[in-house]
Amino acid sequence: MYAINAGHRIFYTTVGASGPWVVLSHSLACDHTMWAPQIERLAATHRVLAFDTRGHGASDPWASPFTLEDLAADALAVMDAAGIAQAHFVGLSMGGMIGQTLALSHPERIASLVLANTSSRRAPGAQALWNGRIELVRREGMEAIVQPTLQRWFTAPFVTARPALMARVAQLIRRTSVAGYSGCAQAISTLDITDQLGAVRCPVLVIAGRDDPSTTVLMHEDIHEAIQGSQLLILDQAAHLSNLEQEERFNHALTQFLAAAPAQA
Repeated sequence: MYAINAGHRIFYTTVGASGPWVVLSHSLACDHTMWAPQIERLAATHRVLAFDTRGHGASDPWASPFTLEDLAADALAVMDAAGIAQAHFVGLSMGGMIGQTLALSHPERIASLVLANTSSRRAPGAQALWNGRIELVRREGMEAIVQPTLQRWFTAPFVTARPALMARVAQLIRRTSVAGYSGCAQAISTLDITDQLGAVRCPVLVIAGRDDPSTTVLMHEDIHEAIQGSQLLILDQAAHLSNLEQEERFNHALTQFLAAAPAQA
């Protein structure tokens, strides 16, 4: 299914027959299938919507520059198309940045927020790092970042132990459009909202990977400290895609948090 925002198609899928709505927002250079273990677990108790960020998966790429606010507008368009007035929002990495942006700009649409392996501000030197990656994929294509990305996203023992999963995630990276990667990378490289997070009032669970080199534990502690009443969980033996590397512990924390979250409006 597709939602339309500013003339572009945003792909989404829904599963689950009943229960509160949960919206899942994926990492840069992935698509909604990154959430397969969580979708399977949640579908028994919730209605789940997972969507592809612009330029990823089956969603249209955008040639013009865009912002995190634009990515949040895509998420709202998907929710509107599915008839969702309010949802529990679960975002990982870029998805967590979209979730924070939504919770600040449209708090009435967010019943609770799970922020996994994400940040609320760019690290020193991040702009140069992102510019380098953008230049690389524009010059050589997405294949050039496949192996370095896998090495950041997972711990070395997990990469060795799960070759089939590594091949599947590698394909997600390859299939991401250069325009989608470049545009989203540029959008998230300007992130700086830590000082605004005190305005977030919904229940929040922050999940960090102990071994995540991209969005460090310290970044998650900053979010946790900024949002009054938030919970912080640090998963050992997990890097950036903690929902895959520590699937069972991630799922347990997610389902426990959602079970305790307030009813939706």
